[in-house]
Amino acid sequence: MNDLRNFLLEEQKQYQVFPQNKLIFNAFAHTPFYEVKVVILGQDPYHNIGQAHGLSFSVQPGVAIPPSLKNMYQELSTDIEGFKIPQHGTLTKWADQGVLLLNAVLTVRAHTAASHQKRGWEVFTDTVIKELSARREGIVFILWGSYAKQKAQLIDRSKHLIITSAHPSPLSAYNGFFGSKPFSQTNNYLIAHGKTPIDWQI
Repeated sequence: MNDLRNFLLEEQKQYQVFPQNKLIFNAFAHTPFYEVKVVILGQDPYHNIGQAHGLSFSVQPGVAIPPSLKNMYQELSTDIEGFKIPQHGTLTKWADQGVLLLNAVLTVRAHTAASHQKRGWEVFTDTVIKELSARREGIVFILWGSYAKQKAQLIDRSKHLIITSAHPSPLSAYNGFFGSKPFSQTNNYLIAHGKTPIDWQI
């Protein structure tokens, strides 16, 4: 973490880095360890100005809804009865209900996707996943796309549900994301384990 901190300090001298420092750990602020019911794993933050705020797939209020999130909403509209597609992309309501919106990498250089990969964040976030797997039971881990699916090896399938499919990005959504019903699967599992289901409507 010290090496990562030093790297970020150097990056911030030369470039804009997203999200703001106070929002880097926002997912953990909204979804404490013992309140996690669901983990939705992303790769790294959005890299354009004003988008990222520390929650995977989510953008700040007033920012255009990104394509992957549009596809998530489209799937929700067919998966969850009565779901109405929102006009914004801010997912804090999910986070506050126990959905840990975790990116594998928690920072990014402006306008440069994946620029902070392999700098140490993955060691930290892999540990988060392993600790949740070891110390909790009955969590739903949603792993979309090949990058996220690699994290399945960190999770004890005998204690948790792992849901995988293609990524919701426009490049792959029609290859197995649409119709995969991850949101109703999640709620059915939570109910079966005596937990309150997620209200996906935002």
